[in-house]
Amino acid sequence: MSVILVRGTGDVGSAVAHALYRAGHRVVLHDMPAPAHSRRGMAFVDALYEGEAVLAGVLAKRARNLSALPPMLCCGRAMPVADEPLERVIAQVHPQVLIDARMRKHDRPESQRGLAPLTIGLGPAFEAGSTADVAIETAWGADLGKVLWSGRTRDLEGEPQAIQGHARDRYLYAPCVGIFSTRLKIGDPVVEGQEIARIGDVSLHAPLSGRLRGLSHDGAPVVVGAKVVEVDPRGDASRVDGLGVRPSRIAEGVLQAVRGAFI
Repeated sequence: MSVILVRGTGDVGSAVAHALYRAGHRVVLHDMPAPAHSRRGMAFVDALYEGEAVLAGVLAKRARNLSALPPMLCCGRAMPVADEPLERVIAQVHPQVLIDARMRKHDRPESQRGLAPLTIGLGPAFEAGSTADVAIETAWGADLGKVLWSGRTRDLEGEPQAIQGHARDRYLYAPCVGIFSTRLKIGDPVVEGQEIARIGDVSLHAPLSGRLRGLSHDGAPVVVGAKVVEVDPRGDASRVDGLGVRPSRIAEGVLQAVRGAFI
């Protein structure tokens, strides 16, 4: 099976890595140090803070250093997660496939081609044959998870999916640069107006009542506009962790692309 490098420890990148690992591939997850991904119950991001994380029965562990990656891949008991510079990780593990799952909605994707024999781009405005060898559609709709061997994925459009009538108002975005500080946990119930976190001297309050589906890790450095809190108004604890519907559909598309490329 292939060595595959997945960029991004958010819910989409984690679901992709999970599916590839379950399919028998040797998978390395990569991200920047201390990322602020908020859907931590649906992701492996906590491995970069706490040393390990479990998602839907799969264990991921932070690699102590670059030299730890090859033996971790050979062992296979846990998926290695690295935050060393990308070019050093690539040089250490020599991936056959590189997947950009960072889902940078507001940035035009730079080309991933040449970083591995096969590169796959997820998220808005990736173009197969230009910015990646293959692109996967990640927008909600009938084409979610579609493999594009030519053409480009859709640009960012519209509002988030509504839950009980709440769309963008379910989220809180960092109003300033600073260190995110919270004593709450993913899954905690909150009431509208309750203080959830602070960034420096700025207090963040729950936009509505429900349960925390998204919450950046305590101590995460954040930039203006970073999504740091998400409240699920349904209040069901079972909906805040595990593999999400959309990430799972995207992961199915990635598996199809990988299989198609190596047949």
